[in-house]
Amino acid sequence: MLSTTNAIVLSKLKYRDNDLIVKCYTQEHGVVGFLLNGVLKSKKTNKKVAYFQPLSQIQIVFNYTKTRSLYAIKEVRINNPYTSLHSHILKSAVVLFLSEILTTALQEEEKNEALYSYLETTLLWFDNENEYANFHLLFLLKLTKYLGFYPDTSNIYRSFFNLEDGSFQEREEGKHSISGENLILLKDLLGIKFDALHTIKINAQKRQSFLNMILLYFRLHLGSFRTPKSLQVFNQVFS
Repeated sequence: MLSTTNAIVLSKLKYRDNDLIVKCYTQEHGVVGFLLNGVLKSKKTNKKVAYFQPLSQIQIVFNYTKTRSLYAIKEVRINNPYTSLHSHILKSAVVLFLSEILTTALQEEEKNEALYSYLETTLLWFDNENEYANFHLLFLLKLTKYLGFYPDTSNIYRSFFNLEDGSFQEREEGKHSISGENLILLKDLLGIKFDALHTIKINAQKRQSFLNMILLYFRLHLGSFRTPKSLQVFNQVFS
């Protein structure tokens, strides 16, 4: 079946001398892998490598059968061109970091229109914003809604948050209950939209502490989740 679908590039990996394996999150089929034969060899096709930068939004045409692990792309074009995500040094660091997280977190090979729309709209918002120091924190927190472990806010007034079961509690239970500054920031972020993100004022140390908490939250709820290799470099960039 010939399929035309929008897609967001999650990762690319050099394969043999002149090929690339690209993982995308597609609007119509969820996670799909592609083999780009000879794309690094030919000068004529080499320009297409630029289409597959991390988190690029593209439109692709390919034969989809559900029985293959890797597909060949018949046609590709940029769908929503960015103006800053791949050219601004700080934004590009965020993009690399988030693409690594999404590559690990997104495994489903089925359509999820709500998740795709979330990724598409938030990345376009990020591309156009000048105040984005806390973007990755809110992005990851809201992503949990689509992955099935968004915090239960029914008792948000309570004094502890249990990372293991995703709920607010009256007392500390287990080794993964949080309180203090991380709890305050969690409650603040749960109550805002991206357009109000500039109202959250925290320093680099608090930002890093909260990010480590969020990554632990992901590890506790996603068995296959791995801490991004780029975490140390990312923290240095935003220190």
